[in-house]
Amino acid sequence: MVERISALIGHYQFGHFGKEEQVGVVLSELPNLSLIQVATWPENFQELSFQLAKSYGIKNAPEKGKCAAIGDIALLHVEPLKWWCYGPLAPLEIPIETGASLDISHSRAHVRLSGTEAHVCLNRLISVDLRSSACPVGSIVSTSLHHVGVTIWHSKDGYELFVPRGFAIDLWDILKATAEQFGLDIA
Repeated sequence: MVERISALIGHYQFGHFGKEEQVGVVLSELPNLSLIQVATWPENFQELSFQLAKSYGIKNAPEKGKCAAIGDIALLHVEPLKWWCYGPLAPLEIPIETGASLDISHSRAHVRLSGTEAHVCLNRLISVDLRSSACPVGSIVSTSLHHVGVTIWHSKDGYELFVPRGFAIDLWDILKATAEQFGLDIA
């Protein structure tokens, strides 16, 4: 088993910060990220969509910008011809003429923002409408947070941010500073 080393290790303390006696935002690191990127070509899109859904026990592969999740695994359709397979999954054997897969687990840090004010906090930092009518649970968005490209999945547990490993500490600090005004728990 690969031992993953967190980009945020030793950088933060658990506890309450900001507004007293109020918790509007919970900020968490989710270590040991397992993320496999799968890409295909236009002529193989339908075939690989079906193969991914079948392999991971998902009824249908999600549309672009959406996610299908079952238990602790998820299939995120992050780009027109690209998916991210999230969770404890075995790498998928894909014929070279159909597509390619790559383990990108070490390239990202996984941070979760949850709580009643999480969407308001995030909207102070990104230019995406996070209201539930525009970004319901199961949505995937790619945007920039403080000039750094991030991918955000609105999961049932909150907003899952996949941030480049090299920027993880700076983005954590920005998220923490912004969230303190709402009452922040780092859990």
